[in-house]
Amino acid sequence: MLQRLTIQNYALIDNLEINFDKGLNILTGETGAGKSIILGALSLILGQRAESRYFFNQQKKCVIEGAFKIEGFHLSDFFEDNDLDHESETVLRREISADGKSRAFVNDTPVNLNTLKQLGEKLIDIHSQHATREINDPDFQLLVVDGVAGHESVLGDYRKKYRAYKKSLSQLQQLIEDNDKAKADLDYYQFQFDELEKAGLAADEQEGLEKELATLNNAEEIKRNLLSAHYLMHEGETSAIIQLRESSQQLGGIERYNTEVEALNERLKSALIELKDIAAEIEIIEQKTFTDEARAEEVNTRLSLIYNLQKKHRVSTNQELLNIQNDLFDKIQQAVFGDEAVEKLQQQIDAANQELQQLAETLSANRRIAIPVIQDKVLATLAEMGMGNSALHIEQSAVELSPNGIDSIRFMFSANKGHALADMSKVASGGELSRLMLSIKSIIAEYTALPTIIFDEIDTGVSGEVANKVGLVMERLSQNLQVITITHLPQIAGKGSSHYFVYKDNSSDVTQTRLKKLNNEERITEIAKMLSGDNPGESALQNARELLTQ
Repeated sequence: MLQRLTIQNYALIDNLEINFDKGLNILTGETGAGKSIILGALSLILGQRAESRYFFNQQKKCVIEGAFKIEGFHLSDFFEDNDLDHESETVLRREISADGKSRAFVNDTPVNLNTLKQLGEKLIDIHSQHATREINDPDFQLLVVDGVAGHESVLGDYRKKYRAYKKSLSQLQQLIEDNDKAKADLDYYQFQFDELEKAGLAADEQEGLEKELATLNNAEEIKRNLLSAHYLMHEGETSAIIQLRESSQQLGGIERYNTEVEALNERLKSALIELKDIAAEIEIIEQKTFTDEARAEEVNTRLSLIYNLQKKHRVSTNQELLNIQNDLFDKIQQAVFGDEAVEKLQQQIDAANQELQQLAETLSANRRIAIPVIQDKVLATLAEMGMGNSALHIEQSAVELSPNGIDSIRFMFSANKGHALADMSKVASGGELSRLMLSIKSIIAEYTALPTIIFDEIDTGVSGEVANKVGLVMERLSQNLQVITITHLPQIAGKGSSHYFVYKDNSSDVTQTRLKKLNNEERITEIAKMLSGDNPGESALQNARELLTQ
């Protein structure tokens, strides 16, 4: 239930806090006093779009906060799925800055607007005279039947299996298409695969071959330069090694006179050793280098094969060619063994279909039992509200497997004796639809944990004893859930367990909407004013007392 609503800087409201009670909460006040403003503010924590031009003070941000008692609504899964703390008292908060930027919070944890909206819809159901089109929605009608049928766990299991079933059907269709294509292209795939397999490719082969070919093609130049370098370093009369050796001998003759020279000579000896090693390695490389035209032709032929395959498949590496080879192998396997995979998946789908049919038949049977219960209770409640000549028939027809089973539900209604049943939007006035919706909501409340319901002047079009009956139905409904009703009818206002008066305060420079919870004497006066005007006489006051004690 909604325990507390705090509104800051919205429309005609600077700062307002409302503490609602359980049971039937009545909101009354003159037209334009701000009752719709309170609903507008409440809609912001239900995820509705916000506009800063409606702010009381354009220099401040707007903050709307609602505290809800959520025990018994089975919302722990929603909180867990959205990584939110599940508290027995949960606070929804919306902050809108003057530049239009908005932030939303659930128990002080930031959430996106969609999450706030999803949670808000589970906590508050706002119903106005203009929202009766919901009653014509097939999904809502099915929801009513399922609520009374009480098979939530079976329906949840069915829907989970149905989603998996539909996914398998899509997979089967794709598998069949891929299989047919693989069969049609099998010869082509086999030819390409054989060509790649025959090539015997290795992932790192290309780079090594390219380096080897470069060496073979330039063997004479490489050998010549290596010989020249070795000669200059080691074999010539003025080779580098001979000169460095003589330099070391010269330094050795004077190093006893100067420690710095001794250190330099040690470095020179090290360099001489390193130079000898380099010369030796050059000689080894030179001896291994030779011209091999046959090997060069062999490497060149291998590289040409690799390049041609890469060009054919529009890739640049052997690894990519190997990936293509593996992919071709999979396609060939699919073409050869695809029928077996299709058959296996089809068997799984057939088994899933059979299981779904059984679950759907269980759902259908439950709905068949629930339908007469709904019809009888709706008509009985409508009779209480002055619509005793109404007729309601809920059609249950078979359809193919769907997310909701094998049933199509359609409410057929007539508000008057002797008139044919038809879709409710075609045979009922606004006031009649409002009473019909009220009767349906009262039935749902008997079987499911509904959120707080807010009725926004759905009593328009009724008066007198009918209004009294509507109030009785609301009063009975409030025994199972919190009901907040905005009304202009004294008969309904008298049924409330709590009564709030909304008014405009013009005592300062700026008009403000304010709200006051009325005590018993104040309620008598307010209801009397609703009966006879601003200056009620004793008879109106007595009538008000009677309405409060009925």
